[in-house]
Order: sequence, then C-alpha cells, then structure tokens
Amino acid sequence: MQNQNETDGIARTINDFIQKHRKPILISAGAVILLLILSAAAFSLIDVFRGRAISAVEDLSNRYETLRYAINEEYMERDIAELLADTESFAKKNSSYAGGKAWSIIGSIYSEKKDWEKAEDAWVSAAGKSEKNYLAPIAWFNAGIAAEQQEKPQQAIDHYAKSLSATAGFAAAPRAQFAIGRLRETLNEKDAAIAAYRAVIAGWPYDSAWTNLARSRIIMLELQ
Repeated sequence: MQNQNETDGIARTINDFIQKHRKPILISAGAVILLLILSAAAFSLIDVFRGRAISAVEDLSNRYETLRYAINEEYMERDIAELLADTESFAKKNSSYAGGKAWSIIGSIYSEKKDWEKAEDAWVSAAGKSEKNYLAPIAWFNAGIAAEQQEKPQQAIDHYAKSLSATAGFAAAPRAQFAIGRLRETLNEKDAAIAAYRAVIAGWPYDSAWTNLARSRIIMLELQ
C-alpha cells in the first residue's frame, strides 16, 4: 500500500510540474518537432543536389567519351578546351564522388595529351575529393604514372603508396606495390626494393603474374 501511495505521489508531482510549466514544455516540444522537420527537409535537398551533381558529371563523362579518341586531333582542340573549362568549373564547385569524377575526367584528358604535369595535378585533386569512394586509389595510381613520366620517382612512390592505403578496394594494388619496388631499384635502394617486392608476394599470393615477377626481381637483386 505504501508503494502505491509513493507512486501516486510521484504521478501527482509530475502532473503538477507539467501543469505549471505547460507553456515552455509545449514550446520546447514544438521546437524539437520543427528541428526534425527541417533536418528531414535538409537531407532531402542534399539528396536532390547530389543527384543533380551526379547527373551533371555523367553528362561531362559522356562528352569526354565522345571526344577521347580524337583528343590530339587539331580539329578537336576547341571542343576539348570547352570540355576542360566546363569540367574544371564543375570540379571546383563539387565534392565527393561528383567532384572526384570531374577531376578524373580532367586527369584523363591531360594524360591522353601527355601533359603529365597537369595530369598529375588533376589526379591528385581527384583523389582528394574521393577519399571515401572507389575513385581515390585509381586517382592516386594514375598520379603515380604521371609522376613517373616526369621522372619524379620519389613522388611516384608516394602516390602509389597512397593508392594502396586508400580505404576502397583496388584491383591494381599488386601492380602499384610492384611499381614501388621497381622505383626503389632506380633509386639504388636495394633493401627497400626487396622489401617492396616481398610485400607483393605476401599481400597478393594468388596473383601469380605479379608475385612471379617480384620473386624474379628479388633473386636478381640478391645475386648482385
């Protein structure tokens, strides 16, 4: 009986509190509901803008695919220049997948034109905007290729290493690791090269092509 009385007393206390503070409680509850509504609306708008951005970058990608086989032809110079201008403008205004894809298109164009300095810059920008999606390791890998073409082996190693440390999966990972070993050789870093090749064997034992190449390089280096 005592427990029942205590329960009734607590209920009365709560009821009295609500009655005395009814107005601020209703205002607070209304504010919470309004905040939830605004949050839902904001997320909906974000989804709309994200959808529009993805659609726009796919249009740019389609334009690139149409022109890519004649990128170095004189009669295409104006169209390529316009595509680069439009894509760069879009890339600077967008982030995440859409921004990364746009910079990847730019990187591809400059790679096709063999303008390796601009290609590297574009691929690095693509990687920076794509930290959480599959474009990041691809962009870092391509930045490594562009750096190699400029005879910047250490910079290329750094890019290849970043392609391996990206959170997304990467099909060319064993090739990137092998490239690190190959570049270590060019820098006369024998021990580092052997370690890089051993990392290929340990990391991708199922990939016979790259592991066999790595083993052969280890043997050659150890015989020197």
